[in-house]
Amino acid sequence: MLKSNRTLKVLVIAASVGALFAIAPAKAEDASATAAYKDIQATLGSVPDMFKTLPDVAVAGAWAEIKGVQLNPKTALDGKTKELLGLAVAAQIPCQYCIYFHTEAAKLNGASDEEIKEAVAMAAIVRHWSTMLNGSQIDLATFKKQTDDVFAAVKAKSQ
Repeated sequence: MLKSNRTLKVLVIAASVGALFAIAPAKAEDASATAAYKDIQATLGSVPDMFKTLPDVAVAGAWAEIKGVQLNPKTALDGKTKELLGLAVAAQIPCQYCIYFHTEAAKLNGASDEEIKEAVAMAAIVRHWSTMLNGSQIDLATFKKQTDDVFAAVKAKSQ
């Protein structure tokens, strides 16, 4: 009986320690979500509901990704180009939320109505040819060789 009581106590202690480890990361994630929400508020002036759709464990990472690429002025692409790309992708997904957001963000970054139309037109052209090439099952190796040949000819002409 004494040995089984001791075993029971050890199991209870082990379960308690395990429960503490399970709870501790949740509090750490809540803290990172709280910090991210504060930074979003400071950066954007409010916390849009789209961030609140995420579980707390994902908020900090999602915000870091947006700040690190989309809102970062020190990337290889300028803000207007990034938002025009976002619009082109959004038009193809299609996502009405993303289309609205990236159109407005592109305008805020200096995109003209003509540039917005052109980004959407390029998305349509790429989608059209993707459909044609994939649907026709064009051989990829042949396509790559023909593309390389075309670019080589164009490059030679321009020299």
